[in-house]
Amino acid sequence: MSKLFIRQGWGSSRLVASPSRTLVGVSGLLPFSPRGALGLTQATFPRGQRGYSSEPNRRSPSRLQPFLYALLGGSVGLALAHYLHSPENNVIPYTHEKAHDIHDQKEQRAVNAPWKHVDYQQVYKDIANILEEGAEDYDDGSFGPVLLRLAWHSSGTYSKSDHTGGSNGATMRYAPESNHGANRGLDVARHKLEDIKKKHPAISYADLWTLGGVVSVQEMGGPQIPWRPGRADTTADNCTPDGRLPDGSLKQDHVRDVFYRMGFNDQEIVALIGAHAVGRCHAERSGFDGPWTFSPTSFTNEYFNQMLTQEWVPKKWSGPKQFVDKATGTLMMLPADLSLKEDKEFRKYVELYAKDEQKFFADFSKAFAKLLELGVEFPPDAPTYRFEPL
Repeated sequence: MSKLFIRQGWGSSRLVASPSRTLVGVSGLLPFSPRGALGLTQATFPRGQRGYSSEPNRRSPSRLQPFLYALLGGSVGLALAHYLHSPENNVIPYTHEKAHDIHDQKEQRAVNAPWKHVDYQQVYKDIANILEEGAEDYDDGSFGPVLLRLAWHSSGTYSKSDHTGGSNGATMRYAPESNHGANRGLDVARHKLEDIKKKHPAISYADLWTLGGVVSVQEMGGPQIPWRPGRADTTADNCTPDGRLPDGSLKQDHVRDVFYRMGFNDQEIVALIGAHAVGRCHAERSGFDGPWTFSPTSFTNEYFNQMLTQEWVPKKWSGPKQFVDKATGTLMMLPADLSLKEDKEFRKYVELYAKDEQKFFADFSKAFAKLLELGVEFPPDAPTYRFEPL
């Protein structure tokens, strides 16, 4: 039986039939009701060409169709007829009967929600156990930073103006989003978590990826992050356009534009970007190269201390503009990073967090939990988990 979805448009709602037996959203389609950024970890500042992708809205059959079928004739006409009259392409008039059907289906979905049948504590443990498994030759010996980056990039596409993007949907599974410049290298994290998905098939990719970020922060010594399950996976039609993630070559105005779009304030911005304490940039991914701190697998406030105490000089190389510490030349900062200490409002939080790691941890925990939930309409009975690190 076809499932029904409400299409949210400019001043109108329509129901669209889908042949799928699972409830998933498609472009402009939401199941029953409308829906409703961690810092810039590792190589979160893409270089290269940006593009935008969209799918045209499909229209319902018109009175010209019989003429079109006759004109095209043969197999072409039959193919067009099949396309226009197939359930997934038809628009069904909204009626009170359909509204009751939707309500009944929503109630049934709440009772049988897949997320209720997952042992999330076990999922946490399983993710924690693979952070260093096979990582001897990967970066600094841990997959924690790249899993954290996956959680950020899958969530940091949210726009509060139209409620698109965010962690709900896990659309980075599909091209073109998986091919966006800012997402280079994240196939490593997605593939790493695939074994967890096979072991716990009821968990959505959207929940798995965000929980992976929580595990990474906590297991690398960071604060406890409250986390809720209930995100749903969706289809490729909901991929977000390229260009929503930060560009490390730009400065404070750009940083604010990106984070304000998601609904963060200045203090939350600085706290989230503090996750640059872990991980590193890769020249083959973002174009930038190097770690921000001397301990890139330990979640601390060291990012802020290094920013304030080191003398930063432009790196002499053929790559994009970035800075290195004058003393050793092994640490790096991006123009966007250094804009935090150059901007008066940002700097006061940089100084605060450099002095008080517990304050940084508390503010990061709140902001990161908020980031992971942007655009998600959680079931009313979704519990909040607070996992203890292993």
